[in-house]
Amino acid sequence: MDRLEDISNKVEQDIKKDRLAHVKIIGLRDKSEEFLITVLSILFPHYAKNNTFDDSTIHVEVERLLELLRFFLDRQDLGVTESRKIEIDFLNNFKNIKRVLDEDSQAIKNADPAAQSLDEILLTYPGFLAIASYRIAHNLDNLGVNLLPRLITEFAHRETGIDIHPKASIGTAIAIDHGTGIVIGETAVIGDRVRLYQGVTIGALVVHKELATQKRHPTIEDDVVIYANATILGSEAIIGCRSVIGGNVWLTHAVPPDSIVTHESTVQHFVNQDKN
Repeated sequence: MDRLEDISNKVEQDIKKDRLAHVKIIGLRDKSEEFLITVLSILFPHYAKNNTFDDSTIHVEVERLLELLRFFLDRQDLGVTESRKIEIDFLNNFKNIKRVLDEDSQAIKNADPAAQSLDEILLTYPGFLAIASYRIAHNLDNLGVNLLPRLITEFAHRETGIDIHPKASIGTAIAIDHGTGIVIGETAVIGDRVRLYQGVTIGALVVHKELATQKRHPTIEDDVVIYANATILGSEAIIGCRSVIGGNVWLTHAVPPDSIVTHESTVQHFVNQDKN
């Protein structure tokens, strides 16, 4: 028992050395999730966890939102003036974030015959949660907030299976249907009114670290539809507007506007020898 206790004490001491170096990150994951849900509940009461949430309590939610945002800004060692500006700019962007998310939810409803209402989309559709999380994270990233944007989109990734980098550039009225397995990389550019189905990858063809500051991901122009499990890789893959990319397609090159790209299927017919 003494030997076990000695080993336990040694492990404890070894771990303590590293833990002290990371004291600033303690609690970040939980607080990032609370931050996201707080923002969403202000924009859409569907996400409110408190059933007494109403217009009279919005100011309480906003105060909690600012408290959580300051928690992250304090860990960036920003000055008071710079932190204050980020807080003000983020709140001022709420109206635009709400407008764009309303367009996203309507686009999902228009694209899915099974969708019965906007309430259903807000409450149950993983594609909406993923794009909403991205839009909030992207806004924070543009304001110079560190780490929190990635924590937000990775929460959505865990919840939905949809992986969208907060630095990606994505237009309005985006319809993500089903969504599981979708990947959208850091330098991807996606236009307006694009529809994406499960398993779509908009990724990098080459992943060398020295390319970190260069555009590595495709450009998807307006009104493109990309069906399930299509893989589009590299900055040279520019998908022209109004094109349709079929399921299981692999693309690393540009496609002109108004194109249809399909994966060729081979059908083999086997003769039943027992009938001869």
